[in-house]
Amino acid sequence: MELNVQQIKLGIWRTSLRLMPLILMGALTLVTFWLVKKNSPVEKSATERIRLHEPDYTITNGALSALNESGNTKYRVLGKKVIHYDDDASIDIETPRIRLFPPEKAPITVKADTGHLDGDITILDLFNNAEIFRPPQAATATEPARPRMLARSSYFKVLINDDIIETDKPITLEQGVSVMRSTDGGVFNNIEQSMALSGQVRGRIERIQPGAQP
Repeated sequence: MELNVQQIKLGIWRTSLRLMPLILMGALTLVTFWLVKKNSPVEKSATERIRLHEPDYTITNGALSALNESGNTKYRVLGKKVIHYDDDASIDIETPRIRLFPPEKAPITVKADTGHLDGDITILDLFNNAEIFRPPQAATATEPARPRMLARSSYFKVLINDDIIETDKPITLEQGVSVMRSTDGGVFNNIEQSMALSGQVRGRIERIQPGAQP
């Protein structure tokens, strides 16, 4: 009986020695996992990770203005309803209208049914019944007289900082009594107050008769 006990103890000891590497590896794995878990940042919930594109405030009859270096108004954005989104700081506008005030020139008005202003306030996208309007301008010492200008399209992109308005959609341009139509849109330069049309351009160019309303 005494011999059997000794043999059992010896067998247990040998088995423990054989299992020792596995036990050490398991313990090392647990310690490593604990250290990684302890030093990892706390994982945010799915709601915290994803900021939903939802409005955080709405303004009725809102207005946004910016001044130039001289302290004069450079542009003013108006809207029947202004909807601001928290996740990207962008703005949706119902019945948007932007007025651009180039130095020593008549202000330009651009409007549409709906609009979207990016979070950096650099690009205003205008959709549906979009128009660019420039009133007639009398001649000055440095500029010739200019007739009224009206450009219509389904879409205009206003590059606010670049003083450029562009579209790749068909456009109808009226200057005085002249009418031009372009299939591929065009670019309006607010500094020069000129429109360059793209694609196939057709229409008529007519002189304004003396005494006629431009």
